[in-house]
Amino acid sequence: MNQSVLKRLQPHLIACLVFLGITVVYFLPLFQGKQLSQHDIAQWLGMSKEIIDFRESTGTEALWTNSMFGGMPAYQISVVYASNLMSYVNSILTLWLPQPANYLFLCLLGFYLLLISLKADFRLAIAGAIAYAFCSYFFVVIVAGHNSKAHAIALMPMVIAGVLMTYRGRYLLGGALTALALSLQIYANHLQITYYLAIAIGLLVIAELIQSIIEKRISNFTKASAVLAIGAVLAVMPNITNILATYEYGEYTTRGASELTAKKVSTGLDKDYATGWSYGKLETMTLLIPDFKGGSSTYALSEKSATFKAINEKAGEQQARDFVKSAPLYWGDQPMTSGPVYNGAIIFFLFVLGMMIIKGNMRWWLLSVTVLSIMLAWGKNFPELTDFFFNNFPGYNKFRAVSMTLVLASLTLPFAAMLAVMSFTSGGIDKDILKKKLLYAFYITGGFCLLFVLVPTLFCSFNGLGDEQLKQYDWLLIALKQDRESILRTDAFRSFFFIAVAFGMMWFWLKDKIKTPYLFIGLAFFIIVDMWMVDKRYLSDKNFVSKSKAERPFDKTAADEQILLDTSYYRVMNTTLSTFNDASTSYFHKSIGGYHGAKLKRYQELIEGQISKSNMNVLNMLNAKYFIVQNEQAGQPIAQQNPGALGNAWFVNSWKIVKNADQEMAALDSLNTRSEAVIDERFVDEVKGLAPGIDSTGTIKLTKYAPNALSYTSSTSKDQLAVFSDIYYPEGWNAYVDGKPASHIRLNYVLRGMKIPSGNHSIDFKFEPTVYKNGERIALASSIVLLLLVGFACIREAKQE
Repeated sequence: MNQSVLKRLQPHLIACLVFLGITVVYFLPLFQGKQLSQHDIAQWLGMSKEIIDFRESTGTEALWTNSMFGGMPAYQISVVYASNLMSYVNSILTLWLPQPANYLFLCLLGFYLLLISLKADFRLAIAGAIAYAFCSYFFVVIVAGHNSKAHAIALMPMVIAGVLMTYRGRYLLGGALTALALSLQIYANHLQITYYLAIAIGLLVIAELIQSIIEKRISNFTKASAVLAIGAVLAVMPNITNILATYEYGEYTTRGASELTAKKVSTGLDKDYATGWSYGKLETMTLLIPDFKGGSSTYALSEKSATFKAINEKAGEQQARDFVKSAPLYWGDQPMTSGPVYNGAIIFFLFVLGMMIIKGNMRWWLLSVTVLSIMLAWGKNFPELTDFFFNNFPGYNKFRAVSMTLVLASLTLPFAAMLAVMSFTSGGIDKDILKKKLLYAFYITGGFCLLFVLVPTLFCSFNGLGDEQLKQYDWLLIALKQDRESILRTDAFRSFFFIAVAFGMMWFWLKDKIKTPYLFIGLAFFIIVDMWMVDKRYLSDKNFVSKSKAERPFDKTAADEQILLDTSYYRVMNTTLSTFNDASTSYFHKSIGGYHGAKLKRYQELIEGQISKSNMNVLNMLNAKYFIVQNEQAGQPIAQQNPGALGNAWFVNSWKIVKNADQEMAALDSLNTRSEAVIDERFVDEVKGLAPGIDSTGTIKLTKYAPNALSYTSSTSKDQLAVFSDIYYPEGWNAYVDGKPASHIRLNYVLRGMKIPSGNHSIDFKFEPTVYKNGERIALASSIVLLLLVGFACIREAKQE
């Protein structure tokens, strides 16, 4: 490698070392052998335990688990798509760093690449990368355990870099980068973030189209758009297995349509549910002032706080200490929050400046995406726009937590801020004009912060949604409001300070007192100081635990130990916790409940229509052999065996044919599931010629269990209708009698049923989804083509350079 190449690579190597250093320092406990305690990762360990154990013992994918909600596909829980080579690319780009430190490094690297692709100075690109990666929301989602979301957020800038590069005439390299980055984005497996990114790219395409019409270069736009369309197809193909499996599965989940007429006709989520987490309009100020609305729902206060003093006076010091450890300081519009979306005071100041000095279509694209992102995040607080998107944009109604759209503002704010600095220091704008624009930006942002320092009550009531529960304690509410006001004042002044520092540095640059490289370094330094301190409020060393604790997040109770003595195949219903929003039971047992955002819709309807009413006939047919209940005397969970559990399979004496899902659900109200079954008329041909009545000497029993394969033997003197206590899913489960394919049906709303011929037979159920088998073949070939294209583009670019 010659000296000129080394010289050109040197700045980028420095940037990578800086990013690596920042990552290691922030996540230092991770590199000291500890693990981050993440709620959703703990839940994931619970829901995926059976799948991972099967993978480790057999070397193959189960694709199904019986440990949650009676049974469900594993596509959105834990599946290794070995043919998707993007997994190896992702590991290389993140230097094989441990999770979630790898996402921070990738976030820094991706935004750096975006700015470098626009010819930014590497020092300014480092500053911009820090600004993007250290948005508080990124760390809030990591603490919560939303790793796939953090992964997808980290890759957004890289996709935008490829799109911009393509529209600027670097068709091969831009198209290849877009395809690779988008493929990695899809591989991250957070469709909601990818959807929002698509909205941003759509607006960028419109902006480029308008610009191309104005400049009369429509042919260049068409060519670039065609390249990007091909790149998008190439990006999808390595991920095709997961995409097709998820699409197929989605029809049967809570995101799909219901057959119950009592349900609203919808192919998505209920709107109230989808918009439950809507950002308040005034809450948007957290982009500039971090704890504008009180921070997280459980805020740790000091002993100097008004709340501590008030409780200490009324109830004593110990109660005061306990209460202020997690005081309800948040007073925003969301039901709860782990922290605000803070993009940095300096970044907000530079964004406002950028909207005054950035030229061309980039300004309008950045402004439109930012404004749309904010307004969509308002959700139910801006129903006109939300309803329009919910009803007219395909797929938008599949997603919940609309406040997540702020990830787009978290991208465009630092991007515009860095473009503003590039324009500011380019020499292309008269310095007198720059002085005026700089002052305007300072007056707007700094003045706004000072307003809340001086008169916070002018716009704020400091009343929280949960204050109603404390209304009998007027003295406590008064103290809480005082602390909320104090927090706002403190953070408003804090933001003013950082804005003033940034303004001062840029003012001195205009006066030729600071050289450009030092301006960039100074901005990078104060940006990371500002945002690092805020991020540490939500993800600090105290969030780390020992590796053994993180890897085994749930301890066995005496009830678990008792149940595990039974080595047969059965299900457990744990009533000592939120049964259908907790996966800890699934870590040890096959559970009636679980924790997942995409349950099978019919099972969710069974929960709402029958299980929630404690219909024992339904619980019996699900083979709920054990209940974990709270022992009030002992103060701990105990196990109770259910003698009515019907086992893995049984014969029924009679069955009722019904016309639709409504009648099927209603029949379960009084159905004796031990001897009766209810069948939808769509399956009537499968039981034709089968006479009611039961062979009292007949037997059917489970002989072999795996999550994706169950074997039974039957012995009966006449043809019988068998009910199996496993969940019916039509896409992949195949039945065999004596090794030959046989048909099976859905009965009792969610279970499998089958006509069993007389005599002695072996019966097998195997989960063999063709979508996985075919998808993996396509994914491998597509991955190879994409990687060859990227390699060719890089070699050609290097030769041209």
